[in-house]
Amino acid sequence: MSIFSTIAILGYVAALAFVVKGFFRPEGLQRRFIMSFAGIAVIMHGMSLNAAIFTPYGQNLSITNVVSTINWVISLAFTSFMFRLKIVTVVPAVYLCSILSVSILWFLPPEYMTHFDMHPEILVHVALSLVAYSILMISALYAIQLQITQHLLKQKRLVLNAWLPPLLTVEKHVLTLVMLGIVLLSLSLVTGFVFLDQLFGQGIGHKTVLSLLAWLIYVMMLWKHYRYGCTPRAAVIFTLSGGTLLTLAYFGARIVKEFVLV
Repeated sequence: MSIFSTIAILGYVAALAFVVKGFFRPEGLQRRFIMSFAGIAVIMHGMSLNAAIFTPYGQNLSITNVVSTINWVISLAFTSFMFRLKIVTVVPAVYLCSILSVSILWFLPPEYMTHFDMHPEILVHVALSLVAYSILMISALYAIQLQITQHLLKQKRLVLNAWLPPLLTVEKHVLTLVMLGIVLLSLSLVTGFVFLDQLFGQGIGHKTVLSLLAWLIYVMMLWKHYRYGCTPRAAVIFTLSGGTLLTLAYFGARIVKEFVLV
């Protein structure tokens, strides 16, 4: 394991420890310490990814590298907004997933080589897909937090409620992220139709169908919200359903190819 990965894991562990400790402190989270340790971890995580993906033989977009990249984007987003958002209920899961993704990055290093220098248009499509997926996964985390917050309010657990964001604030974040994710997912689908041959052909047809179904689910969620209102439970169902379809589209066949058919 590289020094970058080691420092990243230690940084995430320290940040996670401060987050968990904050749950039991009357004063709440020590955000400065969390952001400091997590910031170092995110930087080291990024440097590990740079070394793992950009090789002398091309770009290694193995399943472990892609998953780790998505976790890096999510950790970067949550760490960057640590002082602005009360996101305590989902941060432990975010940093724990980052710890696992950095570890798996080096313990399970399969190769899936490509050459973006020969096809830069494909890089645009892949980048849009990864960012769209990351943002929509963040929206799912916020939807889960929305459900947790509502549950705690109903249970009148005032000690924890003091450190949870208002329901309307979380709901606004969910909708904003879903809208942004839909825009990027739409651009990803458009670039796929423009730049890729036989988008419904053998090997990638299931990805196209599942991605379109996920896009439809997110659109239905926004339509339901603006027409009738979307409950926290419905938001969780919609975002997790769309996220599951995108996960199957992006990683289903790759997991079988890289870990099963070896």
